[in-house]
Amino acid sequence: MKFVVLGAGAWGTAVAVHLARVGQEVTLVPRREEHAAALEVDRENREYLPGIGFPQELRVSQGPVPRETDVMLLGTPMAGLRDWCRRARNAKLASPPRLVLSLAKGIEAGTHLRASEVISAELPGIDVGTLTGPSFADEVARGLPAALVLATASHSEFAGQVQVALSGPSFRVYTSSDVVGAELGGALKNIYAIASGCSDGLRLGENTRAALMTRALAEMIRLGNALGARTETLYGLSGFGDLVLTCGGRLSRNHEFGRRLGEGATIDELLKGRKTVVEGYRTAESMHGLCRERGLDAPILEQIYKVLFEGMRPAHALHALMTRGLRRETDER
Repeated sequence: MKFVVLGAGAWGTAVAVHLARVGQEVTLVPRREEHAAALEVDRENREYLPGIGFPQELRVSQGPVPRETDVMLLGTPMAGLRDWCRRARNAKLASPPRLVLSLAKGIEAGTHLRASEVISAELPGIDVGTLTGPSFADEVARGLPAALVLATASHSEFAGQVQVALSGPSFRVYTSSDVVGAELGGALKNIYAIASGCSDGLRLGENTRAALMTRALAEMIRLGNALGARTETLYGLSGFGDLVLTCGGRLSRNHEFGRRLGEGATIDELLKGRKTVVEGYRTAESMHGLCRERGLDAPILEQIYKVLFEGMRPAHALHALMTRGLRRETDER
């Protein structure tokens, strides 16, 4: 099966390395020509995923999108997704890909659209979906075991073939038809990871983190249901699984961002000169706007938004959450 991965950040590179390792035909297309040249010479991504050598079978393209591909994976942050879709649309493809998958975990700023909605708007008439779940790029690239979800709106035979092609001894892929739930879980967990990081930065202890993660899951399910997601999806790999990893994993950029905020760093200090993207930062703004539009109550999201965009101190935000009106656990809004 022919795959192309557009975007050579850490996650796009890791997926491309994995695909080549399991015997698929895969081409990695960086955004910048000079980056592509460096990848070809070094045979590793020293900028975003250092220390991981490329399999011999992995191709790097310095030019446009390859003309023939079965599956196109968009390995880009949300901010670059629409531009990559337009580049793909303008490429002189021999035929459209049979499936386009997003690797992004966020909500588009301004439009409040999920990744698959952006792709469908820019590449109409093509089946779309997402590949998501608890997965740090470095561990996947090194071949450590991981389990992810391939969510597509259609129940085509081809989606099952893609599941098989993606899977390997260290990379287990489950399928789902709940694209909404898979994408919302991946987006929301980044916001809650910032909250968890703030708690750890304030040294509030394991009890606090456990309580915060549990209530974050409840909020994730409540918001997801209101936006069309299925509860079982948010209890699965793309929701609960990714929440556990991102809220406590040592490789989590969102948790690290929140931890440093809790320790006293400013937003400007943390964003200045960054090469890697902290998706939870912009997703908090987009999800906050979406919740306002739909009249949805999200206490944790609201407090993190205030920390990130209104200058509230993390300690004050967590205090506000702890002193809210008392309710029954299952009825809380």
